[in-house]
Amino acid sequence: MVKEEKEENRGSVEFQVFSFTNKIRRLASHLELHKKDFSSERGLRILLGKRRRLLAYLAKKNRVRYKKLISQLNIREQ
Repeated sequence: MVKEEKEENRGSVEFQVFSFTNKIRRLASHLELHKKDFSSERGLRILLGKRRRLLAYLAKKNRVRYKKLISQLNIREQ
């Protein structure tokens, strides 16, 4: 995503998914080092669920934007 676009429209579904993806990647790398950090693992699962629901909403409303977003973020399709 373009930086100006991100700062401009923080409420958009795309920005929210982008933000969740960054948090998920950061937590996943943390959990590789700290395997027994179960509270962070719970937070990761919550974020994954939120992102999954947002992606499902976007796929239902606008399939083209959904496809473009998952290709930009390198995440798997649901």
